[in-house]
Order: sequence, then structure tokens, then C-alpha cells
Amino acid sequence: MHKSVTSVFLLGLFLLSACAPSTVVPPAKNASVYFQEGEEFYEKGLYADAIASWEKVRDSYYSPELNTLAELKIAEAHFLAEEYLEAGVAYEEFLRNHPDHPRVADVLYQLGLSYIYQMLNIDQDQSATIYALNAFKTLKDRFPEDRRMEEVQIYIDRCLNQLAASEVQVGQFYLRTKSYAASISRLTGVLKKYPNFYQRDKTYYLLGQAYLMNGEKEEAVASFNTLFDDYVGSEYILDAQRFIEKNY
Repeated sequence: MHKSVTSVFLLGLFLLSACAPSTVVPPAKNASVYFQEGEEFYEKGLYADAIASWEKVRDSYYSPELNTLAELKIAEAHFLAEEYLEAGVAYEEFLRNHPDHPRVADVLYQLGLSYIYQMLNIDQDQSATIYALNAFKTLKDRFPEDRRMEEVQIYIDRCLNQLAASEVQVGQFYLRTKSYAASISRLTGVLKKYPNFYQRDKTYYLLGQAYLMNGEKEEAVASFNTLFDDYVGSEYILDAQRFIEKNY
């Protein structure tokens, strides 16, 4: 009796398993599916999810064209997410991998902006300023007819002024700490290297002080006279006159 019950039970299990539908295993996603997923996340502003999807495309080596587009989209998503450090790295990588791509001009422009948004105050490290300047100068040299050239020049001028102001800050520090020769070297360097610096009047004012305190009276007079003659409305003229009265 026990044996026949067991046989019936096993037979029932067999019949049930035979009648049950088999499990459907979904096909593995390919790169084109991941790319479309990334596009959908991107449109919703879900940049981290979009990047994750496009990284799968980039790493799949599915097709050179799709991989290249994924690299570009990853950089764009980082930029829109205000992850400017990561965006800069991604744009730099794109330029290394595809130096002659049709969108190189766009990438250089975005790369420059990525560094612009990382720029620090003039009393801090200016590496981002230098990198931004290099990106925009490269864009100007390689694509002089680019439609954004007016904006590019504005960014170039901004970077140059930032670097010059940083150098003047150093020169002013040397003046304050009585390192007059070092101050003179910095300030004269600014005048030579940055002819369009918007604070050249301040530079001549500080340089005149440094020369005078260093015992170089002729050079001091020349610096102050340039300030008086070429920058008639400068806010530094009155301070310069007072300094001369006190120290000359």
C-alpha cells in the first residue's frame, strides 16, 4: 500500500511539472538597448543612471560609432550634472581617443567651460585657469571661424586677467614683506606678459612703490609717471601721490 501511494504521488508531480509553463529567460541586453536606456534617463535628468548605461555601451565594444557617441554623452551628462571635474576628464579622454572627430570644436568649448567652472580665487591655485585658457586657445587656433569665437575670446581674456591678477597678488605680497626685488620681478613680468590686463594702473602703482623702496628712484619715477599720464582717472593716483610725499 505504501509503495503504490508513493508511486501515485511521484506520478502526480511529474504530470504537474510537465503541464507547468517553462520559465522565460529574457535575452541579454545589447549595447544599443543600453544606449537607448541612457537616452531615456538623460531626458529625465537622471544623469547618474544615464552615465551608468552609457558606460556599459562604451565598455562593450559593440560598434566604434556607438562607443564614440557613448563617450561623448558621458561627458555631456557629467557637465549637466555640474560634475565639472569628471566632465573635464571625460572630454580630455574623448580628445585623446578621437583627435579628428567632427565634434572636436564642440568638445574643446565644453572642456574650456568645465575648467572655467573650476577656477579658484586669485590667491589660490590657478591650474584650472591655465587648462581653460589652453582649451579655448586651441579652439581659436584650430577653428578660427567657429560661431562661438566672440564668446571664446571673452573667456580667453577672462583667463588672462585672472592669471595676471594672481601674479599681481603675489607681487603685492612680496612688497608687503619687503622682498622688493621679487616684487619688481613679478610686477614687471605682468606688464610684459599681459598687455591687456584690466588693472595695469594698479600694477604700475605697486611697481613704483617697489622700485622706490628698493632704492631705484628713476624706475620708480617712470612707473608713477606712467600711472599719472596713462591712467588719469585711476583710483590709485591719490594713493600714489601720498606715497611719494611720504617716502621720496
